[in-house]
Amino acid sequence: MRPSWSLILYALLVLLTAQGNNARKIISLGNGKDNNEDLIDLYQGNEHDHDHSTSSSHMHHMDTALNVFFTPKDLKLGKTMPIYFSKNDPSTSPRILPREEAASIPFSISKLPYLLEFFSFTQGSPQAKAIEYTLTQCELEPIKGEVKFCAASIESMLDLVGALFGSSTKFKVLTTSQLKNSTTLLQNYTVLEAPKEILAPKMIGCHTMPYPYAVFYCHSQESENRLYQVLLGGENGERVEAAAVCHFDTSQWDPSHAAFSVLDVQPGSSPVCHFFPADNLVWVPLPA
Repeated sequence: MRPSWSLILYALLVLLTAQGNNARKIISLGNGKDNNEDLIDLYQGNEHDHDHSTSSSHMHHMDTALNVFFTPKDLKLGKTMPIYFSKNDPSTSPRILPREEAASIPFSISKLPYLLEFFSFTQGSPQAKAIEYTLTQCELEPIKGEVKFCAASIESMLDLVGALFGSSTKFKVLTTSQLKNSTTLLQNYTVLEAPKEILAPKMIGCHTMPYPYAVFYCHSQESENRLYQVLLGGENGERVEAAAVCHFDTSQWDPSHAAFSVLDVQPGSSPVCHFFPADNLVWVPLPA
């Protein structure tokens, strides 16, 4: 029997209200601001396995935010590396809609003109580009061995996660938690304890997308992945309990994926690891 949906919903709402991410802060429902021309470029610099279409001409905009990628050899006690963790700003994060309200709003690239009018965004604005980007990503076909979906409410995400794991499977969620408030986005962090591997036959990563309300891009890959919890200490004294994953088969990834440029590797030639931003969710089944 699954955990109580009401308890999970409450915990997630508390978590997501308290945590923010650069990808979600860039647009807010009805904010009317069109001054961030790098909106899509900056978003694509954050961790997502499904696309990462990042041209070299835009890399200078994203160098800081791309400090989330590493390789398995970096995941060891005492290792120090620069890492970017976006900070919490709940006041600018898109709100989480209840299932009924989310279901009443079309979510399709074919409805883009209607949606721009509905949200009062002008065509060609950063907000319009963000909506188009998210809808396009959500409608892309999954790569080989991948299962994917986009969820516009916590309830629908829980239903779909439960369906993928099996109706009788209990599961839990992992996140990245900043244990001490800080305004530093990028700094050197040291691995303070031996990383703890989370043994799970399957994992589902849910990433926040740029949209007027909270939308999660969730996916699971059949190839070998290893999930970790890592305690990090920043040079300014900040501590972060981070969720991280290593993907051992990247042969199906888009060659323009940002991780390949950051790590100077080719698709399929080396495992790619990354830390999860604070408002991303990682679902894993519990042992029977």
